[in-house]
Amino acid sequence: MTARNEAALEFLKTRRSRPAKTLQAPGPSKAELQELLEIAARVPDHGKLEPWRFIVIEGDAMGRMAEAAGKAAQAAGYDAEMAAKARAQFEQGICAVAVILSPVLSEKVPEIEQVYSAGAVCHNLVAAALAAGWGANWLSGAVSHERHFTEGALGLTPSERIAGFIHIATETNRPPERPRPDMQAKTTWA
Repeated sequence: MTARNEAALEFLKTRRSRPAKTLQAPGPSKAELQELLEIAARVPDHGKLEPWRFIVIEGDAMGRMAEAAGKAAQAAGYDAEMAAKARAQFEQGICAVAVILSPVLSEKVPEIEQVYSAGAVCHNLVAAALAAGWGANWLSGAVSHERHFTEGALGLTPSERIAGFIHIATETNRPPERPRPDMQAKTTWA
């Protein structure tokens, strides 16, 4: 057994996402973001398939994404509230990383394991950003499942999907702790 890393355990015990709408400029520099992406990629990856990739969205690209999300929401028939919400994460965003599930055809590794790996990338990216002192949040939203949005705005192939948009910027306020699961009710010992 290796030595306990008390600082890491304490961080994980108290880890809390920051609401994306409370994040403000500045966001991470390219070098800082590159380090976070390298950490994010250190996830379980059966078969070393790397079934995910990143698209960094910042600056003017945020405005283009907001416009594309609004158009996609309208084309999909969303009501005004849902359409506004689809636009908002980009209108208000400073820096977001789209984590793209990019499955690899494999006889040995089922697609569901590749989905889990992409989800682990999202979690690692949020955790790395928080550990580095940034505010971070993992969002998706209904529009992220609309093919005309994902293919048109982000250039995804038909087999790719958005695993999440990880928003990273300066936190303006620390959110209160939220209720956590009752571990007695969620755990069975076999």
